[in-house]
Amino acid sequence: MQRRAILSTPFLALPARAQAWPTRPVRVVVPFAAGGPVEIPTRIMAERLGQALGQPFLVEARPGAGGALGVQLVVRENDPHTLLVTTSSVAILPALMRDAGFDPLRDLTPITLVSDAPMALVARAGSPDLPTLLARARARPGSVSYASSGAGSTTHLAGALFAQRAGVELLHVPYRGAGQASGALLAGDTDMLVTGLIESVPHVREGRMVALGVTAPERVPQLPGVPALAEFVPGYSMRIWYAMLGPRGFPAALTERIVAALQPLREGSALATRMAESGAVLRLEGPAPLAARLAEEVPLWRELAARTGISA
Repeated sequence: MQRRAILSTPFLALPARAQAWPTRPVRVVVPFAAGGPVEIPTRIMAERLGQALGQPFLVEARPGAGGALGVQLVVRENDPHTLLVTTSSVAILPALMRDAGFDPLRDLTPITLVSDAPMALVARAGSPDLPTLLARARARPGSVSYASSGAGSTTHLAGALFAQRAGVELLHVPYRGAGQASGALLAGDTDMLVTGLIESVPHVREGRMVALGVTAPERVPQLPGVPALAEFVPGYSMRIWYAMLGPRGFPAALTERIVAALQPLREGSALATRMAESGAVLRLEGPAPLAARLAEEVPLWRELAARTGISA
């Protein structure tokens, strides 16, 4: 019985020893393929944390099941020396999968938002404006299409949420990645595309695409003069975000140490430069904004999936 109690409460003794943590190398799990857009910022943070906290922070790519396998690893190990850096998919997957293997509100501890970024709703050059497209969709449901980077992707959900809030039926056309989706739009195979600023802004500046609106609640400097979609559909907002999380029961004292160690990255760092280039806002503000984001989005995506039948 004593052994069982010790195994079921791995963090009981940790607060008293918080100043000693980490006592061995820390794994930082990224649940996507090596070399991707999440891993590179994570390596910058890991290097800084290793310098500040005296142990190596080792980034480990664990792709699979749209990001679920890496999250499951962190949840299963429930070890303060195993952290997670992932995207907003952590709030989305439980809504789309029959059994994601984790509940982000129960099984993970928010440490900090790393960054967030709006997306853009774009059309090919010469397209009608958004009010015209929405009027067409209301008159003939399903006659206006939008592309995404895949079924169940963040861009898919951004489009589905916009259609639901606008009260129109749009035809979703999934592609295998943002590049294919952009190519299909430019070829005239779809009417609209929801995509990140880093993919869309160059096309807009070169005149191949026109930005119909941004998914932030307000206008953004990367696309001056382009309205927020909330100006057409009040209350609509959708952002891609990165976050660092610990396992269930991760002590607040350790969260504070991590957030404090990351503060020098907020200005003048390679991470700040990379986020600015991608149109993202660097956060690193601690657990409260991330906890609020999860509390808002987890039920939002569950409701949307239930209403629309979207699955991974």
